[in-house]
Amino acid sequence: MPVLRPLLRACTAAVLLSAAACSPAIERADAVVVGTPAPAAESIPADALRADFDALYSGLQAAHYDLYVRRPKDEYDARFRATREGFDTPMTPVQARIAYQRFVAYGNVAHARIDPPMEAWERFRSAGGRAFPLSVRVDGDRAYVIGGTGDLDGLDPGDRLETVDGAPALEWLGRMRTHISADNDYMAWSQLEGRLPLLAWLELGQVESFHIGIAKPDGRRLSLDVPARDRDEARAAAAAAPPHFELNWNTREARLLDGGIAYLRPGPFYDNRPEASHPWDPTDFIRFIDEAFAQFRDAGASRLLIDLRDNPGGDNSFSDPMIAWFADRPFRFSEAFEIRVSEATVTSNRARLDAQGGDPDSTSAQLAAAYAGQPPGSIVRFPIPAVEPRPTRRFDGRVYVLVNRRSYSNTVMVAAIVQDYGFGTVLGEETADLASTYGAMERFTLPRTGIEVGYPKARILRPNGDPRPRGVIPDIMIDSPIAGSATDVVLDRAIELIGEDAAATGR
Repeated sequence: MPVLRPLLRACTAAVLLSAAACSPAIERADAVVVGTPAPAAESIPADALRADFDALYSGLQAAHYDLYVRRPKDEYDARFRATREGFDTPMTPVQARIAYQRFVAYGNVAHARIDPPMEAWERFRSAGGRAFPLSVRVDGDRAYVIGGTGDLDGLDPGDRLETVDGAPALEWLGRMRTHISADNDYMAWSQLEGRLPLLAWLELGQVESFHIGIAKPDGRRLSLDVPARDRDEARAAAAAAPPHFELNWNTREARLLDGGIAYLRPGPFYDNRPEASHPWDPTDFIRFIDEAFAQFRDAGASRLLIDLRDNPGGDNSFSDPMIAWFADRPFRFSEAFEIRVSEATVTSNRARLDAQGGDPDSTSAQLAAAYAGQPPGSIVRFPIPAVEPRPTRRFDGRVYVLVNRRSYSNTVMVAAIVQDYGFGTVLGEETADLASTYGAMERFTLPRTGIEVGYPKARILRPNGDPRPRGVIPDIMIDSPIAGSATDVVLDRAIELIGEDAAATGR
């Protein structure tokens, strides 16, 4: 099967984990809050802002697979007009970026986004800039404090956050939500979870303290003033926190558990080793997988638990050989990509093909052939070939896949394959990344500001064709503890469920 990285590039998986997934910064470290006139030396004139904003919207309309899939065109047009009218004074490049990103994020598609100027955030923090001190998780219609409490008396992980500076917590957090490109709120809140200090700075600038209202698990309600923290203070607070279990997304592990259960944590679906010659060469990963399954078979394991929690994903040239060990029929992560042809997409693909020396066997060459002669706006279908299971020495025991909301990108496709083809049982919590998505992100550049705009060129449906904007919903739910725990209670529960299944089936 051909490697499909040019198609899968910037899948939500990597987008959510990277700093680029966050909202763009709204000001430089030495500037003040957005809305303040930009210094003349760095300003972009209002007419240039409007011209590039026109180019932004027209570019999205021309290249995005379906710009109006989450927002009706009349609403997006109204947002465009209102935003454009606001470009009546000069702005810094960062101020322009935040305004443009808010407009792009309004469409609620994760792969339509403008990367943040992380250098501005880094300068701010390196210079002693102080930021919101807490990590917060949104669960349904409630928000909970999950981190940053180490040196704050009266505040503990698991406390419900009710208000911030007098506003209801979800209303306050909703201001940060406007910076995030996400297909639904579950995805947006998952992005916000690890990035709230940055997002609050993007929205508010530097704030010295925050007044919060919390509800304790026993029903008591407290009001607290929590100071913003600089980087050293944040590290000290983390060190003061009680020990708790944290997953290492980079771990690659294969071992045998009690009760005939094999445990596989494959790690990212790319070569993450420091000594790797190339991150997209699957040779050593496949060797690890083959050795792991040989070990499981030799030990007579009857059940296999594949742990994909916090996995950032990667490429199917890594994951397909793993699935082939237990698949009982041909499989593929999607029947086909549907790609919208545009000048921007053709140009991006041509640049990749040129960089590959015009390799006629590359995916880029296949895409170029598919685009040839197609008018802008047309949809081309790019079939995905099926992968055959191993002909012999397969693992024929029961398979379970454990995911959480931070299982991303190709990891979500693995879980969808296992679920849709009936290869196994999915455990855990719903993934924030989508099983069917608008992706295969490309970029175009605005001519005056030089800002790069990402957009999805393709629609990718999960194997069963369900187009809903949802993640993989596990067959058996296992919630992650909001307040954290000292041990891996989710894995313990998964092992317990597998043991119960073994006892019930007698296998």
